[in-house]
Amino acid sequence: EVQLVESGGGLVQAGGSLRLSCVASGFTFDAYAIGWFRKAPGKEREGVSCISRSDGSTEYGDSMKGRFTVSSDNGKNTVYLQMDNLKPEDTAVYYCTVLDSIDCSGYGSSWGQGTQVTVSS
Repeated sequence: EVQLVESGGGLVQAGGSLRLSCVASGFTFDAYAIGWFRKAPGKEREGVSCISRSDGSTEYGDSMKGRFTVSSDNGKNTVYLQMDNLKPEDTAVYYCTVLDSIDCSGYGSSWGQGTQVTVSS
């Protein structure tokens, strides 16, 4: 059974940082891309970041570039999302997902339960 468990969310002031973790199990960790998405109240789900397994390349949404960094520790089956210079508009529930492809061109096949990030102004 595929499982993804996010953690690391919380309340932070604008300009602060958080590091989210996504611990994965039930599949070959380094064979599938891992993505991060977020969902804010009243807004559509938004792609945040992705890490490819084909070449280790990373992708980010436009508003996250330069502030967020995704990384992977294959020994711990964990993907991290380092979020710096957080803004109130980053407030959302953040989800990790395992894509159905080795690179970031696929779609999320299994999802975690999400972790709440709240940024105060």
